[in-house]
Amino acid sequence: MKHAVHFGAGNIGRGFIGALFSQSGYHVTFVDIADEIINKLNEEKQYQVKLAADEQEALTIKNVSGLNNLKQENEVVEAIKNAEFLTTAIGPSILPRIAPLIARGLAARVENNSEKLYVIACENQISATDLLKSYILEHLDEQAKEKVLSQVSFLNSAVDRIVPIQNNQGSLDVLVEPYHEWVVETKEDIPHIEGMKIVPELAPFIERKLFTVNTGHAVIAYFGYLEGKETIDQTLADQDIYKQVKATLDETGAYLINQYDLNPEEHQKYIDKIISRFQNAHLNDGVTRVGRAPIRKLGPEDRLVRPALQAEKAGLSYTNLAKAIAAALLFDYQEDEDAVKLQAMIKENGVPYVLQEVCGLDQSGELAKEITGHYEALKR
Repeated sequence: MKHAVHFGAGNIGRGFIGALFSQSGYHVTFVDIADEIINKLNEEKQYQVKLAADEQEALTIKNVSGLNNLKQENEVVEAIKNAEFLTTAIGPSILPRIAPLIARGLAARVENNSEKLYVIACENQISATDLLKSYILEHLDEQAKEKVLSQVSFLNSAVDRIVPIQNNQGSLDVLVEPYHEWVVETKEDIPHIEGMKIVPELAPFIERKLFTVNTGHAVIAYFGYLEGKETIDQTLADQDIYKQVKATLDETGAYLINQYDLNPEEHQKYIDKIISRFQNAHLNDGVTRVGRAPIRKLGPEDRLVRPALQAEKAGLSYTNLAKAIAAALLFDYQEDEDAVKLQAMIKENGVPYVLQEVCGLDQSGELAKEITGHYEALKR
């Protein structure tokens, strides 16, 4: 049987990427530090992916096992030596932490296995695989580096599937939305994986996804939080917030259409499809889950600031994006460490400082001034 190694045995790993590999005839070795999940994978050797829809469809995912990357490094190396694919879904900030072990696995692999290996970081981050590749290469000597670069293909990708917080204590089963998209950039002829779409250029796909799905999700969460809403679908039922989301995605859409020469009618259909996904009450997706980690989400290359900057550069409207950034600055959910840190930064240094340090914006620029104005208005 073919093998895939997947770093990240959480809900996205099990409910999306790992599930697609299993359905494509692969044995999937999940690598994680969560002992409870790893042990269950090894004991039960299967789990269910349940679709959040009117029809209670469930898929049984088989041929799975787990390894703890802190306690079983040698076993992880062996798994990498025999894999055809190595993927991640752990969060961009964790990639540097797993790079040394992956580097060790790749160095061992290229000495013993001449077959091609495909490495794909499935993260909500532009060029995530390029980032992972750079971290890995830092831990290889020149000889190993040369062999790895000739025998391993590092492929960027865009992933899209909503996986809400689960109410499945003690279970491996995962609830996911029916829709999913996994786009991989390559001109190589790579093995077929069910649900994977191959494209020669990823940028239009990843920015379309990031600045529609992730931007839209964030806008709903931050305005919903300010209005005391609990779930994403409940928030969208508020017509004022619904209009705000539409207006913001019109702005990101104008940038995407201008940048990538997208068909305006087709992109509008895409926006409508995304909003209908957010309205799925079966997901019961919490506003605080979607809004968490605001410092990362306010980064200069992320879902709110980057499209606002690009729209400003192109001479396009960014008013609603500026308002959404202001709403994110007001996310003070006390159970989120990132949100607490953000509020402390604002209290100590002020909004203009945070816009410069976190968002990479010029404090005296028009975008920063507009965000600050919206912040003061929303704060009232």
